[in-house]
Amino acid sequence: MNNLQTFAAPIGRILISLMFVTSGFNKIVGYSGTQVYMEAMGVPGALLPLAIAVEILGGLAVILGWKTRIAAFLLAGFCLLSALLFHANFGDQMQMIMFMKNLAIAGGFLMIVAFGSGAYALDNRSNERV
Repeated sequence: MNNLQTFAAPIGRILISLMFVTSGFNKIVGYSGTQVYMEAMGVPGALLPLAIAVEILGGLAVILGWKTRIAAFLLAGFCLLSALLFHANFGDQMQMIMFMKNLAIAGGFLMIVAFGSGAYALDNRSNERV
C-alpha cells in the first residue's frame, strides 16, 4: 500500500463521518427544535434519540475504523432514508441539492462497505495476542 492509500483511508473516514458526529451533538443541543422539525416532516419525534445514536455512534465507529463496514452500511441507509423523508421536494432547488448530497454520502459509505476501513483502523488489530 503506498503512502497515498495509507493516509487517504483514515482521512476519508474522518471527513465523511465528522458531519454525523457534529450533527448528532447539535441535535442534542437543539433537541426540541429538531423534534418539532421531524414531526413537521411527518416523522415521529420519538425517533430522535435513535437518530442521535446512529449519527454519533456510527460516525465515531467509522472514524475509529471499528466495525467499519457495519457502521458504514447503517450510515448509508440513514443517508438514503433522510434524503427520502426530508429532502424529496424536488421543486425546491436547495432540497434537490440536499437530496443529491445525501445520495453522494451514501455512495461514499457504500465504498467503505465494499473496500473496508483501510489503514489505521481498529478493525485491523491482530488477534495474535492469545
